[in-house]
Amino acid sequence: MGILEGKKLLITGVLTDDSLAFGVAKTAQLEGATVVLTGFGRGLSLTQRSSRKLPVAPEVLELDVQNPEHAPKVAKIIEDQLGGLDGLLHAIGFAPAACLGGGMMPATWGEVSTMFEISTYSLKSLAEAFAPLLERSEIGSIVGLDFDATMAWPGYDWMGVAKAGLESLTRYLARDLGPQGIRVNLVAAGPIRTMAAKSIPGFAAFEEIWGERSPLGWNVTTDGDAVARACVALFSDWFPRTTGEIIHVDGGFHAVGA
Repeated sequence: MGILEGKKLLITGVLTDDSLAFGVAKTAQLEGATVVLTGFGRGLSLTQRSSRKLPVAPEVLELDVQNPEHAPKVAKIIEDQLGGLDGLLHAIGFAPAACLGGGMMPATWGEVSTMFEISTYSLKSLAEAFAPLLERSEIGSIVGLDFDATMAWPGYDWMGVAKAGLESLTRYLARDLGPQGIRVNLVAAGPIRTMAAKSIPGFAAFEEIWGERSPLGWNVTTDGDAVARACVALFSDWFPRTTGEIIHVDGGFHAVGA
């Protein structure tokens, strides 16, 4: 019996089978969970295609976090079909080109606000829509994917600011949702060679240095599995009193200096 036996999870952010969210969905299924995926727009067909590569092909629902009607609609479908929800993975991020790779000055407020709405505020949007289902669980869990925002990274620019906001928002949501029995945590992953990561200017610089400086080492092509395991652990009953936390799965890179 797996550690997620009988649990029902909603997982966002699966585009291709190299997505971190895909690894979470796969590991969750292998640990006994029923999984539902979301996608939207032109990416919906990619999500549907990737879903068929999972051990059990899950249902794929359309959810655009910029459309205020979508999350409540998905929540109603899940309530009707599954009766409730035990966990939610937030793996959503987007930045217009001007927000990455050119420093902080080129991006306009319109571009930055779009990035914040999708990459940061969406955690609140999803929490609001799905909290009524999650509070029915004995130990509801929201897990978000993060990239350490305690320092400035080459090329990451405004997305680093969005992640800093995500980290702060997680603490406030943990405060607000704790009384409902819902935990809210982040997993700060080291760099993984996904389609999203390849769009970040200077990503190769992360690849070169991460493995050298991480006490445990780091592999940008295979260590997504470690990230998935951490997420699954947070969805399980093994962290019943952990909330507002950032779990680093980065080989220990965050803990060492130059």
